[in-house]
Amino acid sequence: MSLYDNTLNADGALIVGAGLAGLFCALKLAPRPVTVLSPKPLGFGASSAWAQGGVAAAVGKGDSAHLHAEDTGKAGAGIVDLAIAESVAAEAAQRIEDLARWGTPFDRDGAGQYVLSKEAAHSVNRVVRVSGDRAGAEIMKAIIEEVRKTPSIRVVEGLTAVDLARQDGRIVGVYGRKLGDPYAEPVYIRSRATVLAAGGLGGLFAVTTNPPGVRGHAMGMAARAGALIADAEFVQFHPTAILTDRDPAPLATEALRGEGAILVNDLGERFMLDIHPDAELAPRDIVARANFRQIKNGRKVFLDTRECLGEKILTAYPTVANYCAEAGIDPVEDMIPVTPAAHYHMGGVKVDEDGRSSLPGLWVCGEASCTGLHGANRLASNSLLEAVVFGARIAEDIGGLEPVRESLAPFEGISWDDAEGDAVEERLRNLPAVQDLRRTMTDLVGVERDAAGLKEALRRIAELEATAENVTRSYLNMTTSATLVAAAALKRTESRGGHFRTDYPETDDQNWHAHTTMTLPEALKIRANA
Repeated sequence: MSLYDNTLNADGALIVGAGLAGLFCALKLAPRPVTVLSPKPLGFGASSAWAQGGVAAAVGKGDSAHLHAEDTGKAGAGIVDLAIAESVAAEAAQRIEDLARWGTPFDRDGAGQYVLSKEAAHSVNRVVRVSGDRAGAEIMKAIIEEVRKTPSIRVVEGLTAVDLARQDGRIVGVYGRKLGDPYAEPVYIRSRATVLAAGGLGGLFAVTTNPPGVRGHAMGMAARAGALIADAEFVQFHPTAILTDRDPAPLATEALRGEGAILVNDLGERFMLDIHPDAELAPRDIVARANFRQIKNGRKVFLDTRECLGEKILTAYPTVANYCAEAGIDPVEDMIPVTPAAHYHMGGVKVDEDGRSSLPGLWVCGEASCTGLHGANRLASNSLLEAVVFGARIAEDIGGLEPVRESLAPFEGISWDDAEGDAVEERLRNLPAVQDLRRTMTDLVGVERDAAGLKEALRRIAELEATAENVTRSYLNMTTSATLVAAAALKRTESRGGHFRTDYPETDDQNWHAHTTMTLPEALKIRANA
């Protein structure tokens, strides 16, 4: 089948996105046919591969799924769907075994039991890890190897989905564009079952830990097709991105604070002791705001691992040690300069317990979705867990739609070119309209917000959308997601979890003890009134 007739058939389920959620779903669908669209080669550009902490799962002695769900609810600041939390936590051990069976080399002790880390807001050690801080990379490596040898999975690299295709009120596939050709006629890929697993929106912010291509495209596409969006205002800012001139910012995993690393300012003050009983292991939103306020008041913030880890950081946390070395920092002798950075989106396309969106024919999983698990503030290492649980649920839900197939032939005329791909990404990142949008989001829709700033952000987003030269569908997906985040943040007149309003600093359980749901027309109305 050729690309050049501009219409292709997925010959089975179609998965948009090649992170952990999408690839896990593809493997769970096997041997039923599935086509996976990946704008880059597998393993590159997926947030899953950058995850350092691990997978939260109640597999340790004295732990339980119920306790895991309780911790999830507390971290989520009152609006976690507890039934979802209980059911996800109950599936965790089974999904960990899936990952182990497919080759993930989880850390184990001499008795073969999982080595478990403790991260912020967990009451016990329950984060299953790999080589200290390499969980995401090693899980993805194992999963990709399994995908590559599964003949019923067709992987298409170098094609970016930009629009969902609708017919008679149902999603019937996607429109995509080839690498480096943003203005060409889109390619239509037909499918009876479309799974959107294309990540979050951290790249909408100027300072982020997310891969460069993660800029809200999934939520934007779905919203423009009419999907219901939930909890768009809840963006989690990781408190300890390493402060360098790199974009994206490298991450100093929360597990370091679980080991005893402390936060201090340039006056040597350990400020978290006065802010929360759990100090550095307080929920992420609290630590991020504390760091933000230190920096806003002219202080510098450092993560000090010297006493708790010393030279051990070089072998126990090789990813962080390498990031430090690249920035000229010696974490054995020096403190690590850190700053808050956009890290994870708790909101997304609203789905039910089986991953079904409000649009027939469309399932959503991973960071692109809003399952109700995270509430207002994701519990550490619940993201990879959610990805595999809902990837499996979606596969079971849609598995009966397609017959078993031996193998799928590749699409002709679509491929990835490293040099061209890097050049395309660099051009997009440096577009004035993209830079302006990212600065607007960081300055006005960031760690702390207020009505005046949010209204100004909405006005700027509308102006950028109207005046940017050669506006592509990709950019429109970005401004759509940015609009939804800012509009939902303006609508929620309280502070809760990752959403903090300086003009409404208190949590209002009487009026806001619920999820925010919004369609794009509703968000555009709020934007117009701003």
